[in-house]
Amino acid sequence: MRYNTYIFDLDGTLLDSLQDLAASCNYALRWADMPERSMEEVRKFVGNGVKKLMERAIPGGMDNPRFDETYQTFRKHYMVHNLDTTKAYPGIMELLATLHKEHRNMAVVSNKFYAATQDLCRHFFGDYIQVAIGERENIRKKPAPDTVTEALRQLGVSAENAIYVGDSDVDIETARNCGMPCASVLWGFRSREFLIKHGAEHLIANPLDLLDIK
Repeated sequence: MRYNTYIFDLDGTLLDSLQDLAASCNYALRWADMPERSMEEVRKFVGNGVKKLMERAIPGGMDNPRFDETYQTFRKHYMVHNLDTTKAYPGIMELLATLHKEHRNMAVVSNKFYAATQDLCRHFFGDYIQVAIGERENIRKKPAPDTVTEALRQLGVSAENAIYVGDSDVDIETARNCGMPCASVLWGFRSREFLIKHGAEHLIANPLDLLDIK
């Protein structure tokens, strides 16, 4: 096991949260009398934070005069319903337990809003995840390196001997901007072909495969 520090994306990497995200998205769209989105559409919309998800889902995006109230309706619904069907992917808890036993540093960096990131990590991962950072007003979100830099600061480590783990092109770009290698997971929201097209360097089909990356 080469790396001392593991920085994880959350949605599509550690947690299968697509169904709850889609349910809250469509709840808000129904509330605003806007057309609902299919699961596959929502799958394509996620990856850049929930505000970007709703920008893509709402007709006209942020130019829609009802964008703000519809987005806030999504947020309120999601904070209540983000545990309805969300679950850790198979093998994730075994991976985190192994890394914890080996005294590796672990953090989650997500473009999901801060409160939901904290709540989900606390609920699912307990003491395994030492630092969890979500979207905040005073810090640039991924693919900017800021949230990863903050996670490393809170862990008290440098980017040396650290690896980033995610499921999207945003994650690949984030790792690149941080000067870190990236492990791209194949069980998340993006396909193998999509990840390869966007420059994936390490593809893993099973969470425990992460331990074999040199």
